[in-house]
Amino acid sequence: MNDFHYAKASTAKEAADLMNDQPGAVYLAGATTLLDLMKANLAAPPLLIDINTLPFKGIEQTKDGLRIGTMERMSTVGENPLVVQEFPAVSQSLLLAASAQLRNMASIGGNLLQRTRCGYFRDAAFPCNKRQPGSGCPALTGDNHNMAILGTSERCITTSYPGDLAVALLAFDAVLILQNQKGKQRQVPINEFYLLPGDTPHRENVLEAGELIVAVLIPTATHAQHSTYLKVRERTSYAYALASAAVGLDVQNGIIRSARVALGGVGAQPWRSPAAEKVLTGAPANRATFQDAASAALQNAKPRSENAFKIELAQNTLVRALETVANA
Repeated sequence: MNDFHYAKASTAKEAADLMNDQPGAVYLAGATTLLDLMKANLAAPPLLIDINTLPFKGIEQTKDGLRIGTMERMSTVGENPLVVQEFPAVSQSLLLAASAQLRNMASIGGNLLQRTRCGYFRDAAFPCNKRQPGSGCPALTGDNHNMAILGTSERCITTSYPGDLAVALLAFDAVLILQNQKGKQRQVPINEFYLLPGDTPHRENVLEAGELIVAVLIPTATHAQHSTYLKVRERTSYAYALASAAVGLDVQNGIIRSARVALGGVGAQPWRSPAAEKVLTGAPANRATFQDAASAALQNAKPRSENAFKIELAQNTLVRALETVANA
């Protein structure tokens, strides 16, 4: 780990001024992701700007849904009664992540910005287009059992966002509020926040230099209230998803009126499936429909030498999640 300086900001303006004065400075919240990167010498910021006292907190009901401050901790949001009742899949995605100790430390904003867990990215001995554009992607022909099968490119096949929360937020049309160094805010739908690798895998999202995620807005909807998050992994705890599904259904008299489907662990970014939602909407809520939706969700999958199993795994995960909601 490199030497660095530390400063604590008491206001958003002070944080922005510190960022402007020191090129390469980064913001520090829970640090559960940042310190991992620094210890692996994958990040070497000269200055850490502690933003834990900034007023980006609170979990409140609005006329349109729920507003969550991104300085809230994962455990606080996951256990909040409003989140549990109105957005159970969001609650479950948080409480199935990491460990209790990490959930008590990690911030919502930091969770949304965590980096890939690709072994080639995390080991500087290997080339990696995410670390050094143009150097190559060893995963294409190497160990790729946990790599993405949707949205990849010849430059990168990793699951760029390895977490759970963004998958659930994507399913329910969440919007992120971003604030720049001058205090100006903009709203970005989460389906526009993450970037596919394409020819620029080192660019993972639309954040501009010095910009912060200050809040998450989730609109209220019946399909969000009747939802679940299912995570399949190699260990029962403290492991990233091989495949996951966040689903929500509004079912009336056995017919699906609206549906939301997002997948994790299989995409180069959190993966929404309009194709699966189209199959589900207006159809009977039964296993045959769910299997058709699962087939549609994975129809464009492009597996590599060791991860073809993810197609069937993701399909089975999605069917099981849909059955869980339909039978609740």
